[in-house]
Amino acid sequence: MSRASSTLSGPPRFPRLQLALRVSAAVLGGYGFAWGFIAAGASLTYAAGMGFHDAEFLASMLGVLAFLVAFLWAFAARRLWVVWAVLAGGGAALAAAGSLLQSLLV
Repeated sequence: MSRASSTLSGPPRFPRLQLALRVSAAVLGGYGFAWGFIAAGASLTYAAGMGFHDAEFLASMLGVLAFLVAFLWAFAARRLWVVWAVLAGGGAALAAAGSLLQSLLV
């Protein structure tokens, strides 16, 4: 057995579970991240002087792209825990930043 082949990992033990976890990370984590991204983006662009509905529409359009990137990245990443950490942690941080900024504006 060569050295290169010994460092490769074998097939996952529970492929259906791994797939289910990836799909849930892509859908749920991507949704949470996009929601936080939209909340923070709308608050920031409104604070920068853009009209509320224009800021909301722009943030929503960019949020769809953020969801697509997060969804695809969830399947492309090597480690699932990194995907969950970034999507859940990033989504929570962005949502908190958006809520904080919104409370300061109102």
